[in-house]
Amino acid sequence: MTPDPYLFIVIFAGVAIVFPLMPLGLAWLWRHFLQPPKPGVEKNATYECGIESLGEAQVQFRSQYYLYCIIFLIFDVEAIFLVPFAVAFTGLPVGAFVAILVFLLLLIEGLVWAWSKGCMDWGNERSVAAPKGYSVETVKS
Repeated sequence: MTPDPYLFIVIFAGVAIVFPLMPLGLAWLWRHFLQPPKPGVEKNATYECGIESLGEAQVQFRSQYYLYCIIFLIFDVEAIFLVPFAVAFTGLPVGAFVAILVFLLLLIEGLVWAWSKGCMDWGNERSVAAPKGYSVETVKS
C-alpha cells in the first residue's frame, strides 16, 4: 500500500505549527497557574545589584558616540569584504584589482569626510558643526 503523497506535507505542516505553539502554550499555562495575581510594591521596585536606585535611569549620551559606533560598524563590515579579495589576490584579473582600488578609495573618502566633520575628534566639546543660522551656544543648550 502506497501512502498518500501529501501525507508527508501534512505531517511537516502539523509539526511546523505544533512545535512553536507548544512552548507558547506551556508558557501561558505556567503564567496562568503559577504567577501571583497582582505584583506588589516590592515586585515593581527597581533593583540593581542590591543598591537602591538614585536619580533617573535614562542617561543621555552625546551623539558623537553613536556616530563613532556607526562609522566603526561600516568600516568593520567593509573590512570583511576585503578578506576574500586578499585570499584570492593572485588569481584575480586586473578588473577585480581596479574594482577593489575604487572600493578602497571610497573607504578613504568616507574616512576623510568623517574626520573633517569632527566625528573622530574626542577632545572637542562639539563633534559636528552647527547648522546654518545657529550658534554654538544654541546648539549646546
